[in-house]
Amino acid sequence: MFFFRLFTDFEGRIGLRHFWLGSALVALALLGVQQLAPALSFFHAEQIVAFANAFALFPWAALAAKRATDRGSAPLYGIILICTIVLPGQLQPWLPYAWAPSLDTVSLIAWLFALVDLGLMPSAQGGEPLAGRDGDAKAGRWTSQHSPSIPSTPSL
Repeated sequence: MFFFRLFTDFEGRIGLRHFWLGSALVALALLGVQQLAPALSFFHAEQIVAFANAFALFPWAALAAKRATDRGSAPLYGIILICTIVLPGQLQPWLPYAWAPSLDTVSLIAWLFALVDLGLMPSAQGGEPLAGRDGDAKAGRWTSQHSPSIPSTPSL
């Protein structure tokens, strides 16, 4: 039941360990389909691999949404980040060849940003609490205490 919710639920939060475990399982499943599809189906292997790549977008988006929530962002941020990584590669067959380097660059930058933000940075729940539903910003030590008084400067 844990793996089902890990790959299909867009609510909640997950830590780094579960994010990397889920990402590795999705990547291994994709690699398995890419290796087995030509051996099992001679004529439709390309369509099977394309379907598997499109289907893998959903579990990766679910993982990224939960990890973005854990980092203190909105779940939509993680979903948009994963779509920015995956979808430019899917657009290349329909665009002129001159667009290919630009789309690859967009995908690479989004991938690096997701690696650092979602894959390497610690959870936001440990250091400071997440923003509440009333729209407050992250409340840390400075907002929970009264502000220190600033000494007056002597006039000349």
